[in-house]
Amino acid sequence: MAFLEETVRGIRKDIVKMIGKAASGHPGGSLSSAEILTLLYFEQMNVDPKNPQDENRDRFVLSKGHAAPGLYATLAAKGYFDRAELDTLRQLGSILQGHPDMKKTPGVDMSTGSLGQGISAAVGMALGAKIDHKAYKIYALLGDGELQEGLVWEAAMAASHYKLGNLIAFVDNNNLQIDGPICDVLSPYPIDEKFAAFGWNVINVDDGHNFPKLRKAVEEAKQVVDQPTVIICQTIKGKGVSFMENNAGWHGKGPNPAEVEQALAELEA
Repeated sequence: MAFLEETVRGIRKDIVKMIGKAASGHPGGSLSSAEILTLLYFEQMNVDPKNPQDENRDRFVLSKGHAAPGLYATLAAKGYFDRAELDTLRQLGSILQGHPDMKKTPGVDMSTGSLGQGISAAVGMALGAKIDHKAYKIYALLGDGELQEGLVWEAAMAASHYKLGNLIAFVDNNNLQIDGPICDVLSPYPIDEKFAAFGWNVINVDDGHNFPKLRKAVEEAKQVVDQPTVIICQTIKGKGVSFMENNAGWHGKGPNPAEVEQALAELEA
């Protein structure tokens, strides 16, 4: 557990530094999903950065593609590419663009950005694995605001219809999107009841920053063979940085140098 805690602390620091240097990006949702990414890549997923195209590897799709800094920091920590690349976020010619690009970035399994399309692609990947009788699993991470996209529910319906037990989706339920609280913009609640109505196995995690609770949820999901599973995680947008926490204004804004310094001091403490 100490290893995971130390790893996620480093990932959060890298998120802040890279977005600060770029003066652009999405810190709020990257920070809120850091534990989910850390648990998957450093414990639960069958992946090997030395063999990133292994056909039997587990796949991960960042459906909320704007949280790319969180994925990039995780991939760098895992060893998919040199951490020095993080300093090039959003620069022309960089392998780390504003949204994940599977043709540019080692370890990225699907290009994403347009909300709802990531989970749709994940369903297709899971169906392909099932048809080919492959044992690998597909993991996807959605934002709660993303659930306002109709495409998400078309994908959910298909996943249930085809009994995709090899698909495990997470909802980063931090309750905020770029325009404010999700319930004020266009409420997707009750999220768990909606997924259940679409035929999914539903697991609620009341603290998406708690590794034991996340681990229990993933291990439970892995035992389900005839339904897709969604793990709905209650999280804090901007987690770990006091002035970003629960603040929709930090959905998509880069911190200035003084703010970076304060954030790093808080994360180190």
